[in-house]
Amino acid sequence: MENLAIGIDLGCTHIKALLVKEDGTVVKEVRKDTNEHDDQHWKNEIAKIIAEFKKQGGNKIKTIGLSSPGLANVTNTCIEVMPGRLPGIENFNWSEFTNENIFVLNDAHAALMAEARFGIAKNLKFVVMLTLGTGVGGGILIDGKLYQGMGQMAGHLGHTTVDALDPNKDVTNIPGSLEDAIGNLSIQKRSNGKFETTWDLVSAYEKGDPLATEIWLTSIKKLAASIASFINILSPELIIIGGGISKADELLLKPLNEYREQFEWRPGGKQIPVRLAQFSDLAGALGAAGFALSKTN
Repeated sequence: MENLAIGIDLGCTHIKALLVKEDGTVVKEVRKDTNEHDDQHWKNEIAKIIAEFKKQGGNKIKTIGLSSPGLANVTNTCIEVMPGRLPGIENFNWSEFTNENIFVLNDAHAALMAEARFGIAKNLKFVVMLTLGTGVGGGILIDGKLYQGMGQMAGHLGHTTVDALDPNKDVTNIPGSLEDAIGNLSIQKRSNGKFETTWDLVSAYEKGDPLATEIWLTSIKKLAASIASFINILSPELIIIGGGISKADELLLKPLNEYREQFEWRPGGKQIPVRLAQFSDLAGALGAAGFALSKTN
């Protein structure tokens, strides 16, 4: 009998849920609207999804994982800190609510777990992942295990300083953060209102727009310097870039690799590969399932 796992990704806009086999094969997928400010709605929707999957999978289902924005508690039973978003999620114990044993983790951590368990980082021990989207998240794999650190704060790589003299501070009080340098949340500020989204910026860059080129390449240069720093600190086997901005593909990777040549320390000619994530839209749900499986195997 092949075991199954449930993985749920609770986002501020959508709930994505998967019933998966132990090798990551998707058996069933469900999507629902979150209705972020109606916590009873999304809590009940998740309970319904679990019940629906349990009907189909029965006793083959061995574990359940749930990912969302925020910091998980030390036992991975709830999101302990999530200021300003998903009101009602902080300290909400999913296991008690559903009468199921549910492992809870940060969504960027889940994205890393999807790659580590089922994707391009499978069988690797030391990996760093960056998720480039509205903000910049991340995750760290050490000795084959997700490193969450004290207070589950590890992996917030977007809150690295790339300009300590910048008067602007991000949500963690860091000046000149990598998140502000490349995250979609700051694109209007960085372009003085000319571009509304990173996709607008990248499209203009591809067409040779001078302002777009300056802004985009400045962002990529700061990303490259940050990656070089992460390599110096953690010496990973692989750096993974995921999130919506990673869909820029070669428009991201080509200048990134050029700047990496300038910044990275490569003793003995050893170069750490940087690759785009294998999973995108369903990474959170798949990684939540993978994390839960890692806790039960």
